[in-house]
Amino acid sequence: MNSVETAARPGRLSGKVILVTGAGQGIGRGAALALAREGASVALAGRTLAKCEMVANEITAFGGEALALHCDVTDRARIEYAIGATAEKYGGLDGLVNNAQSSAQGPLAEVTQDDVDMCWRSGPLATLWAMQTALPWMRERGGGSIVNFGSSTAINGAPLFGAYAMAKEGIRGLSRVAAREWGRYGIRVNVVVPTALSPAAEEFKQQQPERFQQHVRRLPLGRMGDPESDIGRAVVALMSEDLAYLTGDTLMLTGGE
Repeated sequence: MNSVETAARPGRLSGKVILVTGAGQGIGRGAALALAREGASVALAGRTLAKCEMVANEITAFGGEALALHCDVTDRARIEYAIGATAEKYGGLDGLVNNAQSSAQGPLAEVTQDDVDMCWRSGPLATLWAMQTALPWMRERGGGSIVNFGSSTAINGAPLFGAYAMAKEGIRGLSRVAAREWGRYGIRVNVVVPTALSPAAEEFKQQQPERFQQHVRRLPLGRMGDPESDIGRAVVALMSEDLAYLTGDTLMLTGGE
């Protein structure tokens, strides 16, 4: 399925300011494009600034508003910088999409401390730091929406994903607590679990095409999700008033996996 090709227009998110981490590629890029097409001003945060700048150019080309920012989410100071720069440029912050996450794979018996530290720091810790930094800005705006990302590898207990699964389930637990503590401020916090053609999925497809096709055939919908039209537009719904009564929940966008 091809990404949505419509131009930016007054939409459900007009006037909203949303920051997306890991926005230079894959699901982060797809979410950023979808949000911008619905009228949001989108801050694109990522480790590789050039990739974020390319996505920003895509957005401005169809009339959207975007800001590219260098941000390694394992560094709290860079997260604080990115959120502060976004709020300063656009006058506040209404939404946060925590998509960036590093992964490590290998048999559970061989998982190292470095594997765990990398997954934990780029996942739950980075998500916590971003949420804490965003909180005052979102409270000032009278509420908002936070979307964090989980993984079916954690929910299903996929072999070889021990360190990554730990981190992803940590994010889900953190999200449920935040939803209950911050609901009084009008802030909703939800988790998306995607199955989509991310860079990692594309690499798997190229390196092991037969196994990739076997995986796709097991999906009831018979295809991998598109980062923009399948995952990104769901993020739009979570950021909008369409799902204003949903918080502390997990949205499974896995094609029935």
